[in-house]
Amino acid sequence: MAPKAETETVAAGPSKEEKKDKGKPEDEKKEEEEEDLSEEDKILKEELELCVTRLDESDANLWPMALTSMTDLIRASTTSMTSVPKPLKFMIPHFDKMKEIYNKIPAGPVKAQCADVVSVLAMTMSEERECLSFRLKGNLSTEEIERWGHEYVRHMAGEVVQEYNGLADDEDAKKNELIAVAKLIVPSQMKHHAEAEACDLLMEVEQLDLLEQYVDEAAYNRVCLYLTSCVPYVPDPENTNLLYTALKIFRKFNQLPQAMRLALQLNDRAKVEEIFNNCSDSTIQRQLAFMLGRHQFYLELPDDAEDYDDLNEIMFNVQLNNHFLNLARELDIMEAKTPDDVYKSHLDNVRPAYNAGSVDSARQNLASSFVNGFINTGFGQDKLLMEDGNKWLYKNKDHGMLSATASIGLVLLWDVDGGLTQIDKYLYSPEDWIKSGALLACGIVNTGVRNECDPALALLSDYVLHASNVMRLGAIFGLGLAYAGSNRSDVIQLLLPVFADAKSNMEVIGVTALATGLIAVGSCNSDVTSTILETLIEKSPTDLKDCFAKYLPLGLGLCFLGKQDAAEATIAALEVVPEPFRQTATTLVEICAYAGTGNVLKIQQLLHICSEHYEQDKESEKKDKKKDDKKDDKKDEKKEDEKAEEASQDLSGQQAVAVLGLGLIAMGEDIGSEMMFRTLGHLMRYCEPVIRRAVPLALALISISNPQLNILDTLSKFSHDSDPEVAQNSIFGLGLLGAGTNNARLAATLRQLAQYHAKEQNNLFMVRIAQGLVHLGKGTLTLNPFHSDRQLMSPVAIAGLMSVLVAMLDVKTTILGKSHYLLYGLATAMQPRMLVTFDEELRPLPVAVRVGQAVDVVGQAGKPKTITGFQTHTTPVLLAHGERAELATEEYIPVTTIMEGFVILKKNPDY
Repeated sequence: MAPKAETETVAAGPSKEEKKDKGKPEDEKKEEEEEDLSEEDKILKEELELCVTRLDESDANLWPMALTSMTDLIRASTTSMTSVPKPLKFMIPHFDKMKEIYNKIPAGPVKAQCADVVSVLAMTMSEERECLSFRLKGNLSTEEIERWGHEYVRHMAGEVVQEYNGLADDEDAKKNELIAVAKLIVPSQMKHHAEAEACDLLMEVEQLDLLEQYVDEAAYNRVCLYLTSCVPYVPDPENTNLLYTALKIFRKFNQLPQAMRLALQLNDRAKVEEIFNNCSDSTIQRQLAFMLGRHQFYLELPDDAEDYDDLNEIMFNVQLNNHFLNLARELDIMEAKTPDDVYKSHLDNVRPAYNAGSVDSARQNLASSFVNGFINTGFGQDKLLMEDGNKWLYKNKDHGMLSATASIGLVLLWDVDGGLTQIDKYLYSPEDWIKSGALLACGIVNTGVRNECDPALALLSDYVLHASNVMRLGAIFGLGLAYAGSNRSDVIQLLLPVFADAKSNMEVIGVTALATGLIAVGSCNSDVTSTILETLIEKSPTDLKDCFAKYLPLGLGLCFLGKQDAAEATIAALEVVPEPFRQTATTLVEICAYAGTGNVLKIQQLLHICSEHYEQDKESEKKDKKKDDKKDDKKDEKKEDEKAEEASQDLSGQQAVAVLGLGLIAMGEDIGSEMMFRTLGHLMRYCEPVIRRAVPLALALISISNPQLNILDTLSKFSHDSDPEVAQNSIFGLGLLGAGTNNARLAATLRQLAQYHAKEQNNLFMVRIAQGLVHLGKGTLTLNPFHSDRQLMSPVAIAGLMSVLVAMLDVKTTILGKSHYLLYGLATAMQPRMLVTFDEELRPLPVAVRVGQAVDVVGQAGKPKTITGFQTHTTPVLLAHGERAELATEEYIPVTTIMEGFVILKKNPDY
């Protein structure tokens, strides 16, 4: 702490002079020193020395007077930042004398007063925490500690912490003594705006629950802001403790929206229900419902609840589509776009080859189906499918028809009432692929929106065990998307029989695992976990080599998303799965359990997995063997080779998952993401192909819908890599990085890539998908799972992203093969990045808001500005990543402090 440095400066002072004056006799030195002092200082020095002399005398009546005058002299001194106060400096030679005097004074008030003085002197003169030990012998009260000034209080707090950390577990009496001192220091710190130090002190002496009683109306916001911003930096049980403490403080001051945010961050259903049901103000309750709807957290309200219909409508996001379309009208972007508006192929300086104009490749048509879906997401109209869809659908091949039909679901996203009627006609198509795509489209339309009638369940339930596997795929994946995050037992029970059904191939089983995982995300649903575990144990090793096998452990992982320790039992149960697949499965479940936590220990563990080298070992083993056993029987050699090969193949799968995990865990917090960027750069340079292929995905994951320049440059460099899979994943990574941002630089990069890869069908397909993602919803949507000022992570969004990223690990067989429909997993993560304001009757209310870059104001003094470089707009407005909005007028007061999504405004009574 700071005072230590001061002791050093004090001690260092005389030593320099000593060197100078070595030759001079003692008396001369003293005289010179005294000549340096001003008149005032001389008087002060003499007065202090007189006090010490008085105390040294045997007349006990002189002591109180001397101590009082010494106290006054010490307290009256002013100090600068760099030097020790004068009185303390002059008392340095008398410190030991004062300790002797203390020892000779008999017990009583005078002895305590003496202990106070010695404690203050010890602040600059002693290294052995005597400041604290004498304070414990002196007068213990907040006033007594406070009267010696801020620096003393800070020093005291520091010594309490050092002493406490040095104690053994069984020294309870001593601990309680220190806690008593801490309780005296905290009120003083609170009074003088040192809230952060007060929180630190209570954290260190493990008494954080006492904080609540010291916080007042003026300080609670700063205290809670500090507590919540400490969360990523403290180890496991402590971080939830911080959140619960902040939640209690918000409840005490009746700040329900903030308390609700923390309850959601803790993922504590009981707390969320309690806060919601105890809210007496209907306006605030509606705002809470908006927050729950945005987080896709569904509460079952009692039927007799007041405003039952209103609250359900808000929580089920029923109006999301209307508000989104209002925003589109405001921004004047209603007109449908075609894929060519995004490709801008007329700008390419490539001369068309002879007769190339008429060639219609099914591959590029499929890409255009996706792009068309992505750019018109949520707008309800497009130029390819809405007028006469069949014409376009038949330009695709079999499995292409499935995805092309499903893209209608994206165009009609969130529009349950109007959308299903438009999809209905495709359910009667003679082609199974088109029917299946229409089923998936029904699921996509219902993503993120609940409806009382459950249309998705009614339409899709008959096809879950359909004779044709193609139909099953659309229905099962559709149900997974439509009910993501709802944990509805009826839907889950409908899907579980598919696992055991004899007709189900690995693809159907994989998609079912994904769908059940999406529905039960973050709920630890035991039915789902036990069924998936049973299926995993029954499967043969050849089944587990299938690229869809990974979806079984992903389904398990999604059930435990963000639940940390809760997944341990399941991870232990995976030990019985055969060797090649076991490591991949356990790692996958574990990274899901710690998603977004920024847990440093887990990241180190994953890096350790990535540092193993399998490929090279195999090579060297082979070479050594050839040298040693040339004469040996060849059969053994074959067996050995197979073993070595197995080892390499097996664990490389685990490494790819570990790399994804690095991005998934680090994405929760900014410093972690920055460090991860460097670490992933190292992996890219020095590791095996398997790891290199996963690195671009991890890079995209730490910065979704936020095109940071350094990551953008790195990915565009790797998009020209010689390994096709690295290039394809990098291109897709670029799409995720700029999803929904319309970033001009990124769009230009992708257009150049389209020319560069013009001959490579697969790479060009990926470039098109990335172009579609960058222009997602014409630049109004985001895929970023963090919302509410990056404070909350939406589990449903993470689940959707993971479903696509796991597919990208086997990009050749999934996205570039026949399973490109998995890209629609992104639908769960799509959210409009807008701010819409309402009055108390929930009518849209245009007001002026300032939108600017968010500034971190934790622990800053006064009332710092929370945004910088702002522009003033009228709501509804779009918010880019890292931007924050605040009202520009005093006329209204927002019900919630974070202006994002849907916000209700109240009239300001004082305006």
